[in-house]
Amino acid sequence: MSDAAIAATKRFGEIVNTGALDAFPEVVAEGCVDNDPSPEQGSGPEGFKTFFTGMRAAFPDMKVEPQTMVSEGDKVAFAYTLTGTHQGDFLGVPATGKPIEIRGMQIGRFEDGKMVERWGSSDELGVLKQIGAAPV
Repeated sequence: MSDAAIAATKRFGEIVNTGALDAFPEVVAEGCVDNDPSPEQGSGPEGFKTFFTGMRAAFPDMKVEPQTMVSEGDKVAFAYTLTGTHQGDFLGVPATGKPIEIRGMQIGRFEDGKMVERWGSSDELGVLKQIGAAPV
């Protein structure tokens, strides 16, 4: 199971990095539960598409770079760095043109090569600080 889960995790990252968000059904199961969703995010591939459409509108050059990846059984955990340039609205903050770089972590549970459940955390406060929307 680990090889299929790792491959799906890597493909998820490619989808995010290229902006080919219609490809999420390749690696995300219908009804996939995100235990840490954004407020407007639904479930399954469409929920991830909604979330990353908003992120890519705010940070069109957004890239997620895995730093460490560990798999065990049906789960893959990885730490990543997210970079981008603030070129659109983010949480009500208009574009500043400022670069961001934050860290995050994600754990995905997989069945038949597709993510069925996700837990994760990104440094959202760090983004706000870097774009000047929160005190440093």
